[in-house]
Amino acid sequence: MENISPLPTKIRDQTASPDILVISHLFLPKKAVIGEYIYNRCLQDPERVVVLAAGCTGDQAFDHAQQFPVYRWPNSRFWLGNFIGSFVQPAIDLVCSFVLAIKLYLRYHYRYIEWGHGYAFPALLLLSYILPIRFFIHLHGSDILDTVQNPVWRSLFKWTLKRAEGIVCNSYVTQDYLRKTFRLQTPTHVIPPIVRPEKFGVEKNQGNLDNLRQRVRKAYNIPETAIVILSVGRLVKQKSFERVIENLPLLLNVGVDVHYIICGQGPCEPALKTLAQRLRVDKRVHLTGYVPEGELGSYYAACDLFAMLTLSDTKAYIQGFGIVYLEASYFGKPVIASRLGSVIDIVRHEENGLLVNSKSGYEVFQAFKRLCNDQQLREKLGRKGKELARRKTLHRSLYLSEPIPNGLLN
Repeated sequence: MENISPLPTKIRDQTASPDILVISHLFLPKKAVIGEYIYNRCLQDPERVVVLAAGCTGDQAFDHAQQFPVYRWPNSRFWLGNFIGSFVQPAIDLVCSFVLAIKLYLRYHYRYIEWGHGYAFPALLLLSYILPIRFFIHLHGSDILDTVQNPVWRSLFKWTLKRAEGIVCNSYVTQDYLRKTFRLQTPTHVIPPIVRPEKFGVEKNQGNLDNLRQRVRKAYNIPETAIVILSVGRLVKQKSFERVIENLPLLLNVGVDVHYIICGQGPCEPALKTLAQRLRVDKRVHLTGYVPEGELGSYYAACDLFAMLTLSDTKAYIQGFGIVYLEASYFGKPVIASRLGSVIDIVRHEENGLLVNSKSGYEVFQAFKRLCNDQQLREKLGRKGKELARRKTLHRSLYLSEPIPNGLLN
């Protein structure tokens, strides 16, 4: 972790003239969807960006390995503990991001700020008046929901969005909710998350993926000919893992040799185990607990299809992006998902998966039955999923109308 004062120089030759300061209190190596999104954004233009982020465990070694400079402000949880630190940290995020952004301006004279989320936005609003910069703000859904609850906070947030050069949403659903909530004239762009295969530690060659597939199946005594359904996520009621378990006896009754792997941990784990035992499919339901990202690629390789039947409510409709659907598609796996929220940005019905009404037992069962029995359909949807998952909208598109300093993108 680099100290801000006196800001020791540790800049590589290719980062001599960075002109974008990216600020986020969520940034790798802390595991968070927003942190992964912002990190992937920085990898697109390492010669243009400087990062300012909150400290986290393991950040020094991680920061040293990056192609761009990373500066950190302190994390109060390190010395106050999680309970007290969680109350103090928002104030630290706001104050430190403001003060240190000014110090970094004196060093780099950057022209733009990209604020990584809607959290701690008053610091950005103040910076836009103090510094001769323009700014973009990234929004992910949950940050908007947290802001609109307080009338004063909501008014300040709208003021900030009006002053922005542009707003970047992670999905069309987030964009639509933003427009309906604030009715702004500020240009709004949709740049979805992308999959960074390096985090899985999986080689791209098919032979290696086949080996990983066999290894996982062997670990759980799953025959090579069996159909494996995979889910990945925190074990909470909203994810509706029980709906998949309830379909296993029905699939077995129509002759499908099926197993279900659930990667994740959470409060619903005992209930899921009890349900599997009651339905007499406990030998076919495999709860792995927490799986590190470096091992998760093995499970995507081992499955035949991915399923997540998230239940609908207003918060879940806007919140998050559902990166696991995109990851499954990246590995060429067809997806069965609920027809709601940002999921419809990722899963295209009859192209890379099947969208269903998660409350319709008949519709859900027919989707499982169809994909389990039709290998050609699985392969077709999987191929299209790979294609869609590899498409990218680059953040540099935000600056196409702007002159690029020093020919950095040539």
